[in-house]
Amino acid sequence: MRLAANVRREQLLSAAMRLFALQGFDGTTTRDIAHAAGINEAIIFRHFPSKEDLYWAVVASRIKAAGRHEKIRAYLASDLSEREVLAGIAESFLDRNDEDADLTRLLLFSALRSSKLAEKFFHTYMAGTHELLAGFIRQRVEAGHFRDVDPVIGARAFLGMISSHILLHELFGVERNGSSPRAIGRQLADLWLNGISLSTSKGNGVKSHSKKHKNGNGSGRSRTTAAISSVGREFIVTAKQHGRRKVEPDR
Repeated sequence: MRLAANVRREQLLSAAMRLFALQGFDGTTTRDIAHAAGINEAIIFRHFPSKEDLYWAVVASRIKAAGRHEKIRAYLASDLSEREVLAGIAESFLDRNDEDADLTRLLLFSALRSSKLAEKFFHTYMAGTHELLAGFIRQRVEAGHFRDVDPVIGARAFLGMISSHILLHELFGVERNGSSPRAIGRQLADLWLNGISLSTSKGNGVKSHSKKHKNGNGSGRSRTTAAISSVGREFIVTAKQHGRRKVEPDR
């Protein structure tokens, strides 16, 4: 039975997503994709001019399906408290499925293969979110709710916490300790806000611009070293558990 064009296209996207995530862009051929989709290779080129066009169609379709950019824009435009806005954004990223994990691996393969692919992805799909969040932080700084920080660095710091959590879970198999995306999102929002809220920084005697030592490294180095030494070290034990490596504490 002949499939409708839109059904066939979705079939190709699903097959390509799985293979790109497992084998990378260079390691996957259009013949592989055709075999996985159960079609003739020539049919691929009726829908996509090249393998790279198919790759970007896969990325675009999965990001559109997740709808995260629209959710984030809605949170930032809402009348919710700063804590609820940031917790909602974090939850939007952390509420993930198997296809999200495939997309993460696919993008990492792309970044390793070519800086141009990574650059294109960032400017097409990530830069907008960074700019929206930076604008939110800038408004709160001007309103006196946040201390005087660089909005771009603030946005990167918050999104970086979320990204780190996602990578630990999806790439290294670190468990979430039973916490839901909502609970984790609230904790990350609290951690970030307690480091940037004006009331907190005043209470702790924190200044917006720390003085540097003569070596130019700033007084934060000794505090950072102490903080790192106080955190338990972890090492990766090569043990397959549901196809992932397990992280155990260093004893």
